Amino acid sequence: MNKSEKLIVMLLGLALVWWMWQSIGDQKKSAETQARQAAARASQPKAVKDVKGVKDAKDVKEPKDAKDVKDLKETKAVPRAPEQLATLKNGQLELTFSSHGAVIKKARMLQYAERPGAISDSNPSVSLDLSASPALALSGVPGLDADADYIVAESREDSVVFTNAFLRREVSLKDDYRIEVAETFAPGCPLDAATALSLGSMSLGSSKNDILSIDSWIVADEKGKSHVEHHGDDGPLKSYLAGGFGGCSGSSDASAMPPRQKVAIPGARSWLAVKNRFFVTALTGLTGDAGFVATIDRDMSRREYVPKSVAAAMMSSALPESRARSYVLYLGPKKQKLLWNLGLKDVMEFGMWRWLCYPMVWVLNFFNSLIPNYGVAIILMTILVRLLFWPLTHKSTVGMRKMQEIQPKLKEIQAKFKDNPQRMQQETWQLYRDHKVNPLSSCLPMLVQIPVFIALFNVLRSTVELRYAPFLWISDLSEPEALFASWFPFGGLNILPLFMTGLTILQSAFTPTSGDKNQQRMMMIMMPLFMLVMFYNFPSALSLYWALSTAFGVVQAWWIRKKYTPVHANDGVVVPDSVEMPVTRQMRRHGKGEG
Repeated sequence: MNKSEKLIVMLLGLALVWWMWQSIGDQKKSAETQARQAAARASQPKAVKDVKGVKDAKDVKEPKDAKDVKDLKETKAVPRAPEQLATLKNGQLELTFSSHGAVIKKARMLQYAERPGAISDSNPSVSLDLSASPALALSGVPGLDADADYIVAESREDSVVFTNAFLRREVSLKDDYRIEVAETFAPGCPLDAATALSLGSMSLGSSKNDILSIDSWIVADEKGKSHVEHHGDDGPLKSYLAGGFGGCSGSSDASAMPPRQKVAIPGARSWLAVKNRFFVTALTGLTGDAGFVATIDRDMSRREYVPKSVAAAMMSSALPESRARSYVLYLGPKKQKLLWNLGLKDVMEFGMWRWLCYPMVWVLNFFNSLIPNYGVAIILMTILVRLLFWPLTHKSTVGMRKMQEIQPKLKEIQAKFKDNPQRMQQETWQLYRDHKVNPLSSCLPMLVQIPVFIALFNVLRSTVELRYAPFLWISDLSEPEALFASWFPFGGLNILPLFMTGLTILQSAFTPTSGDKNQQRMMMIMMPLFMLVMFYNFPSALSLYWALSTAFGVVQAWWIRKKYTPVHANDGVVVPDSVEMPVTRQMRRHGKGEG
């Protein structure tokens, strides 16, 4: 294996490994320390303040055990009037409101099923139970706590009006999962009251690849710049959310951690979002100048730390002087187009590769609009990507073939000038120039495809369109195939990664190489095995793309090998098929003699 081949293998391997570990977000280190951190916090309780006065994380008391949480619930004010329920519904959402707090207690996403297959009585649509953390719950203003009594003044199919002595709240259900809210506060409400407005909560799904996270848009950081902050990746909430590439998991023993954690994050936010892998509830149009408070409940049935649900509330230090405000609550799927229209596109969490991810999602949906099957859409997108890279990969493979052809002359130069390294280098580069060969040309296609691969991973792992999308034997393109999972090890049989591994070996056999044969054989085995381990539990959509892309690479390598492989040697000079050999007099005589 020559130096350029070693370099590209090293770069490719390091890039993929680095990216995987970055995506995990130092999960192992977090897992080892979070229980100790939580135990230390639990053993050193801070002074208790009302949530409405929270200014930073120190002001929030963390309950020590389940009894504390129960006591908190029991201290809520008992409603004085019977509860009235109101239901808003369109073709996308069904919302159940309660007059106790004018809040959303339940939401159903009518176009998304709980399990693979069509929505039916046995397979209902996705339902969010928000009773423990109602959406639109307002606190901080006297007479407007989370259980304050309201009257349902008006109620229609797509709107409802709640009123009491302190507030008039009108809620309208719009298309694209938007819930528009207009509020008018009575003159008796103090303008300097600090308020908290709840977004509701998100629970961890059944998928081992599911995540729980909170995103927010910082109005101005320490440098005066505005930007998105993914709190599952960095900051005080990281150790509690413990989410990422491998799913939510934490320390081996979380018995010292309380069942509920409340963490206050200071700093003005223009929007706030709570999400799992495919769905999100987000508040926009209302700036929380006092930051937000996150509430994380852990799964008490697990010995290790696993977050069960996450809730958040936007904090404002005062009411508007006009005593009126309006905002939008989005409660729906993490769909790029819908989030883009609300200024929430960063909820997709595409990171530094967003400039590649956004058009990829558009292309995927465009192909699906032509042929309504996301498996076919992935095939078409694979073909498109291979066509775009064809000139680059073709030039690279031809360059590697030429490098293989000049190996005899290269070895002669190395043997002739072995005692003069400078002269050897000069003659080597002169040989490259004479044959128009660039020894680094093989690196470029692989380096270019690394960001494409990473962008595709981000798109295919979190695009809600692929949730429960079937294709051939695959029931869910967003998950591994997991065939015969009840008795097959490693979570089930995944055919596509095995198929991809075989194609990778075949592609390596067809790809022209030079250098040590033993090293080449080792790489023919090690790289496919590395890819197999890495891809085995990836979403089947990504395995489908990479397997098809590798298949096209095999065809391309075979075609170039057939076209450029030397037919024979002539005095030690390798002659490609494309070069016509001159017919000498001796060759003609020999041909006639045989005839």
